[in-house]
Amino acid sequence: MAKDPYKLLGVSRSASEAEIRKAYRALAKKYHPDVNKDKPQMAEKFKEISAAYSLLSDKDMKKRYDSGQVDSSGQQQSPFGGGRNPFNTGFGGMGGMGGGRRGQMGGGNDDMAELFSSLFGMNMGGMHGGMQQRRKPPQKGADIRYKITLPFIDAVTGGTKKLTGGLTVKIPKGVEEGQVLRVVGKGKPGINGGPKGDAKVEISIKPHKHFSRDGNKLRLTLPISLKEAVTGGNVSVPLPGGDVELKIPKGANTGQKLRLKGKGIAGGDLIVTLALIMAESDAASLSDWADSRESQDFDPRKGLLS
Repeated sequence: MAKDPYKLLGVSRSASEAEIRKAYRALAKKYHPDVNKDKPQMAEKFKEISAAYSLLSDKDMKKRYDSGQVDSSGQQQSPFGGGRNPFNTGFGGMGGMGGGRRGQMGGGNDDMAELFSSLFGMNMGGMHGGMQQRRKPPQKGADIRYKITLPFIDAVTGGTKKLTGGLTVKIPKGVEEGQVLRVVGKGKPGINGGPKGDAKVEISIKPHKHFSRDGNKLRLTLPISLKEAVTGGNVSVPLPGGDVELKIPKGANTGQKLRLKGKGIAGGDLIVTLALIMAESDAASLSDWADSRESQDFDPRKGLLS
């Protein structure tokens, strides 16, 4: 014989619907098999409290139980002095969590289905034939991967880039070789109502003839004329972020390095390596001068191997 449902839920006979519901929620969380996988005995306790709540949450069945018309398992009490009604007009047993028909259960099934949905994410299936299989959890969709090659200057200055499928990705200033940019929600559709995946864009950077980078340092090989090398002076240097003025010292040589603080990438420095470029007219006009200097004891390759 089933136990007293009031005692199973730990409530008095005068308990309100809200008190009964609150007691059941607390016990369901405590004894549910999913949170007691290492304690199989808890499953029986869970079945008992669920059966008790199924009875007491149905107003008609609760009234019939309180008046003695049905027993604690929901079976019709026999008017012939003990034993069950041979026609079995009651629940047909509560041990299976609602073995009776939906019409017999009244609102209890819907209430329990709502409870289990909120507590455990379960689909009770109208409580018909017992608890149904847990719904599969939502899963995020797969990511879509892209690989793009940027011109060096675009990688330094940033901007936007259109990809296949109409996707536009924002390129941050100073993006680096091999960096992967993420565009949230632009991947494959989710599963079971899960969110969309992301678009992941791997960056490759095309080398530049004059510019390169070393971390946040921007390096520039700067061509200068013979006159600029001999006399020195200020020259305008075009950079990705705009022109800057650079002072060339008198008598400058190819390979000489100059530094401009804060003019590199993300606050880094600009390192300028001078490269003397001689025009054809310079070479012609200096021909006589070069002949007169032939006997001078100067070897620019002295110590090359030292």
